[in-house]
Parts: sequence; structure tokens; C-alpha cells
Amino acid sequence: MIIDATNLLLGRFATVAAKKALLGEEIIVINCEKAVMSGRRKQIIQKHKDRAELGQFRKGPFFKRRPDMYVKRVLRGMIPYKQEKGRIAYKKIRCYIGVPEEVNGKKIETVPSANADKLKVLRSMTVADICKQIGGDKWQNL
Repeated sequence: MIIDATNLLLGRFATVAAKKALLGEEIIVINCEKAVMSGRRKQIIQKHKDRAELGQFRKGPFFKRRPDMYVKRVLRGMIPYKQEKGRIAYKKIRCYIGVPEEVNGKKIETVPSANADKLKVLRSMTVADICKQIGGDKWQNL
């Protein structure tokens, strides 16, 4: 299953992808940087900055700053990755910034229930903006 994350709510489409991965399906998420998180911009940024400042810089905890790895980490949180079935499912998930050449010409799906246009509140922020705010500027050179 190939999911285009453009204008989809991150948590909503991640639950669908995690369930499909646990059922044994290969999951490819494209355009990870265009996924959306709802909420107030200042609160989202402050939450992520507070989490990133925890611990020590050598010991962790470490937070992903690239949009594709950020989305994959969200998916990992929805899978029992410490169990064998979770490890197998996690290996079947691949996330990409943009659209890779291996996906061209294949059927790309979306999750209609996760569309951000259905939000009643217009406050939202893309994953690319979140990653940029917490110090992930280097991914744009890829």
C-alpha cells in the first residue's frame, strides 16, 4: 500500500498504516513533509522543543529532525515494536520525502478519513515546519 501523506492528519493516517503493517502489508508513505498536525503553532513548537531539550546531548533521548524519520517514529509508537510481530511490521514500513522513482507508475492511495480539510479549526502545521523549528534544516538539501 502506497500512501500519499499530502494534507493528511498525521495521527489519523498513521493508525491506518500501522494496522495494515501489523496485518503483514508492505507500507510506503510518500510526501511525509506535507503531513499535517492540528493545533496551535506555538503550542506544537513548544511541546517539541521541550521534549528535544530533555536529557543530555550524548545520552539521549534523541528526536528525529527529518520529516521522513519523524513520521516513521510516529508509526513506531503505534506498533508493539518490542515484540516479534511489531519488529516484523516495523521493517515493512518505509517513509520518503517527496516521491521516489520506485513508486512512479504505481497506484497511490490516500486515507479519506484523515483529510485535514475536514478540520473545523484552521490551526495546523506541517511536519516540515515542525522539523525546521526543532533544528532539522539539513534535510532540505536531499
